[in-house]
Amino acid sequence: MSVPNQRPARGSAATYRSGAYTSLLPWQVRERRFKLVGLGRRGLAPDDVYAFLDRVANDMAAVYAALAASRRETAVIKDALRRWQSDQARARTDRGPEA
Repeated sequence: MSVPNQRPARGSAATYRSGAYTSLLPWQVRERRFKLVGLGRRGLAPDDVYAFLDRVANDMAAVYAALAASRRETAVIKDALRRWQSDQARARTDRGPEA
């Protein structure tokens, strides 16, 4: 039985996350803003953070584009395989029963 939010078994390729989890999209990374720290407190330079987030968003956009291209290519290959299988079945039927 699977328990929500439970860590998968060691060595498992699965990841654990909530069922309500949604993947980040590049625009969400680009639009993310952080609170500024007050005077005398430690913090990150906002320009550095936003430059990094923009780089991450660009990488994510490239990955999503590659995934979409891969899915389109897969659909074309599956369609070609179905046509080939139909042609083979039709040719076998036209030849008649094998003696």
